[in-house]
Amino acid sequence: MQQSKHNFLYPRARYRGAVKPEHLVLNANLQEFAQRVSYICNLQTAGKLSPDQAFEQIESLWHQLQQCQAQLSTNELENLQGHGL
Repeated sequence: MQQSKHNFLYPRARYRGAVKPEHLVLNANLQEFAQRVSYICNLQTAGKLSPDQAFEQIESLWHQLQQCQAQLSTNELENLQGHGL
């Protein structure tokens, strides 16, 4: 029961792209970003958040996602250089 509730509240789609650790991490982060943006939009639609609050929260999530992607890109570049590529 608890697992099905968790799956309902936090759905995840299978990743079908090129299997690299950094791609899997970014995909997981993108899915979490999308889920949180959906919650924020629903809270704003229900009047629980102002449009400005919703925008600020989504913008903050976006910056976090950008930082994650930049870190993953840096790690991927370091791995390539470490292997002489």
